[in-house]
Amino acid sequence: MHPYEEVEISRDCDAIQIPDGITVTLKAGTPAVITQSLGDTYTIQTPTLGGLYRISGKDADAIGKAVAKPEGGADLSPDGPVDEELVWNQLRNVYDPEIPVNIVELGLVYSLEIERIESGGSKVDMQMTLTAPGCGMGDVIAADAKMRIESLPGIEEARVEVVFDPPWNQEMMSEAAKLELGLL
Repeated sequence: MHPYEEVEISRDCDAIQIPDGITVTLKAGTPAVITQSLGDTYTIQTPTLGGLYRISGKDADAIGKAVAKPEGGADLSPDGPVDEELVWNQLRNVYDPEIPVNIVELGLVYSLEIERIESGGSKVDMQMTLTAPGCGMGDVIAADAKMRIESLPGIEEARVEVVFDPPWNQEMMSEAAKLELGLL
């Protein structure tokens, strides 16, 4: 996709205002510019309304894109052990809508624990942080991570906790993330 693709909202759809994290409804006919398309979410700018908005993959058709298909090993047994690498791969599809790098490469995931539970499924506990404590998108990013983890077969429950200790800094980013952001 070319950066800054101009589109028109074809139907009313929910979007999350950036950086406030407030859900709004964008009306059909609203002109927009896609500024980022990562992890099956879209960041758009609306010249008439001003500001940035995040549109989820389920509403991609409203901006002329294919609706996101659920990911995550549908061929895996929901009764078997959950592969930790699958969870990490799901998290690599979670993006801060203002930064073109996923939360894993940004170093925002502090811990990830998978535990078998009595029912035979698994529970995931994750701690993550944000690049800035006041980020209004924190709940949105954490909810996206939780939803993606819970979409995996065998995961019955996911708990995503946002913490700020230790405080995040750029040294927590992978080399690839630093390169992507021009910090190397």
